[in-house]
Amino acid sequence: MAEQVALVIAGIPGGLLLLLLLIGVSCCLWKRFGATFTYEELPGTGVPSSVQWDKLCPLGARTQTSRPPGMLFVVPPSLQSQDWMALSSRVWAQVPQDPRPAPELLPHATGSNLGDACVVGTINPELYKFPGDKSETNFPEGCLGRLWFSVEYQQEVERLLVGLIKAQRLQAPSESCSPLVKLHLLPDERRFLQSKTRRRTSSPQFDEHFIFQVSSKSVTQRVLRFLVYHVDRQRKHQLLGQVLFPLKEILERDGQCIIWRDLEAESLEPPSEFGDLQFCLSYSDCLNLLTVVVLRAKGLWLQEDASFVSVFVKVSLINHNKFVKCKKTSAVLGSADPVYNETFSFRADPTELDTASLRLTVLQSVEGDKSHELGRVMVGPYMYTRGKELEHWNEMLSKPKELVRRWHELCHTTEP
Repeated sequence: MAEQVALVIAGIPGGLLLLLLLIGVSCCLWKRFGATFTYEELPGTGVPSSVQWDKLCPLGARTQTSRPPGMLFVVPPSLQSQDWMALSSRVWAQVPQDPRPAPELLPHATGSNLGDACVVGTINPELYKFPGDKSETNFPEGCLGRLWFSVEYQQEVERLLVGLIKAQRLQAPSESCSPLVKLHLLPDERRFLQSKTRRRTSSPQFDEHFIFQVSSKSVTQRVLRFLVYHVDRQRKHQLLGQVLFPLKEILERDGQCIIWRDLEAESLEPPSEFGDLQFCLSYSDCLNLLTVVVLRAKGLWLQEDASFVSVFVKVSLINHNKFVKCKKTSAVLGSADPVYNETFSFRADPTELDTASLRLTVLQSVEGDKSHELGRVMVGPYMYTRGKELEHWNEMLSKPKELVRRWHELCHTTEP
């Protein structure tokens, strides 16, 4: 018993020494880790409250270098006369007045210093402006109106989705305009879809959707036609204009596309003996490019005994009666009124325009690689042409960089 008591008495000092050792080690570790999470506040960086700051520096007594100790920027002279308000005890903000920045704060100002260029809370609106949509502002002279629509082709279910969006500046025969639109899928002219009539507006908003069933094999050969009418009080339809859109253009785009087109007058004149061809001419003297846009043809005399009907247009640049270059449009099947809307460009120096000419030949494909000529038209200077063809060429030269559009009668010749 005495031995156990002696051992307990001898173990008490050892336990106390071990406890003191643990306490010392803990204090050292606490000081070491605590030093990494603490910081010493710099003198003079304490932010006074709004009341204290008003007492220290009234608004009227502030100068360019006057600022709260916690504010890390200088108020420029152009904004010193404006009021400031306290959002909280640590935040100051300018009272909103004129959202436009001062002229000396714009990026192009040459006399502004660093403090003027780094004002907090100011935005230069010129940096965030986007160019306006010119489709709603730029209307050519003599425009019959403009139509906006969307087109999307769903190849999996072979459906054509057409959205009729709006029209602007329709030229009605009377003061008030009540437009409606009929949609045809050419070459089928018997069946059509029709929009609702919008009353007493020359800029109607339609927002209507239509569905056509079109096979994927024939979609590139179909043309979407919009006929815009004015409905008078007797409910008679007066044609204001039309828009033709070849569906082969939508295959070049992904998903739904929004398109606008100017209305063009439908020719009421009967086609000529061999048909008519419509195309545009343009010349850029800067790029030395002669541009031809083949639009469409009408009233073609096709060979009915052919196994299939396929019509295309060959565009040839000729200089001194020698062929320089020839290009062809894609073939359109089964229509005597094909629509192309294809553009071709030829390199031509200004000095060559007096001796150069363009020949457009409408051809029908027959068996094999052979083709049958349906008609042709030539435009060029006085050396080669007369009448409307010469007028078209001269108008192109007088209006550089502008597409000049005209109809031309096709003539038939036995020359190669």
